[in-house]
Amino acid sequence: MLSKTLDQVKLMLVVGAMILVGQKIGRTVTGKELVPLGPSIVGILTVLLICIVALKLKEAFPKVKFPAFAWATMIALILSMPFMPTSKLFLQYTSSVDFLATTTPILAFAGISVGTKLHQLKKLSWRLVIIAMVVFCGTYFGSALVAQLILKMQGII
Repeated sequence: MLSKTLDQVKLMLVVGAMILVGQKIGRTVTGKELVPLGPSIVGILTVLLICIVALKLKEAFPKVKFPAFAWATMIALILSMPFMPTSKLFLQYTSSVDFLATTTPILAFAGISVGTKLHQLKKLSWRLVIIAMVVFCGTYFGSALVAQLILKMQGII
């Protein structure tokens, strides 16, 4: 149990470092103002602590079919609600973490996860291509529709 937790913490720290590096590179390339490293580190550690707590909650309640990311989302939602005493501090530090920087390790782990299940993907064969095309088109047109509505409501177009 403790060994598994230590492995999870080590992995989370590696992911946190990847996010900080991604944030630094992304802000440097795009020319955006760099967020000081201190608040970013505290923000990352806060997010990673929530992730560890979510993993432990998932393990503590195995009969509850609730994924760890849902536990993490609920914890973060509760901590960030305006009436909570934690809200101001929580949002101050987590807002210093660039959202796009978090996508790099997430996509890397998603790729690894898919790569380990290639035998299952082979069973789907041509159906996977159709599903992917429907998902891509739906995402594209859904995003375009939302953007159109928001831009119209704001009077930009």
